Amino acid sequence: MKIRPSPIAGKWYPGDPEKLSQDLNYYLEQASVPLPESRVWGIITPHAGYRYSGLVAAYAFNCLRGLQPDLIAVISPLHYQHPAALLTTAYDAYQTPLGLIEVDWPLVNRVNDALQQRLGFGLTPLKPDPEHSLEIELPFLQQILGNFRLLPVMIRDQSLPVAEALGQALAEVMQGLDVLFVASSDLSHFYTHKQACLLDAELFRRLEAFDPAAVLAAEAEGVGFACGRGAIAAILWATQQMGANQVKLLHHATSGEVSGDFNSVVGYGAAVILQTAGA
Repeated sequence: MKIRPSPIAGKWYPGDPEKLSQDLNYYLEQASVPLPESRVWGIITPHAGYRYSGLVAAYAFNCLRGLQPDLIAVISPLHYQHPAALLTTAYDAYQTPLGLIEVDWPLVNRVNDALQQRLGFGLTPLKPDPEHSLEIELPFLQQILGNFRLLPVMIRDQSLPVAEALGQALAEVMQGLDVLFVASSDLSHFYTHKQACLLDAELFRRLEAFDPAAVLAAEAEGVGFACGRGAIAAILWATQQMGANQVKLLHHATSGEVSGDFNSVVGYGAAVILQTAGA
């Protein structure tokens, strides 16, 4: 088995399993949120170091308590230059201080085939795989859910055709499975706290409207920003096709509330994607 070693454990989050588990429990206890009464299809959660965004992320992950999904699809941006539009890890498992998480390669291959039919290209395996924005979600998932199978996708090309095709491919392949989707994204970058809150509020409005195309368009229109906008849009399209009909916003904060620097902040938001009664 080819195991992906963590490049960020001990830096972005604790490398010691006991300390990591303690920190996760602290965030989860602080982020009290009622368990959703509706069917949970997924969450949107930030991907900064836990010191900055761990508490915000915990609001989203708390919505997954008590669930036992067959599979978790974690969709994130790729923050590094790469010629491929869509990528997955080349490894068989991710390693975190809390243990191994195996990649479901049969399902990865099915998504790849579905993308090939729609776009003419599929998922490019990435090795080495340094991307933090996908891995940072995994310890929270381990703490809440225990063992699970993983479908990891990283998006370099966050254009509408690519994000929509990915959403369609995910919905096609996941039909009949008890699956959860995780979109990894931070929000506005390096504005003042006041500006960031305004920009993030507009992105939240587009999320609540369940409008993936509008989420993608926010940056070009100069009214909102999400570094994982393609990941968000893809899981909105996927979950819409699978029956979801509501995005519920849970919490928002900025890095300034931790660092004390309100002149240049990063915004963080947590949300849950639901299928309410009658949908």
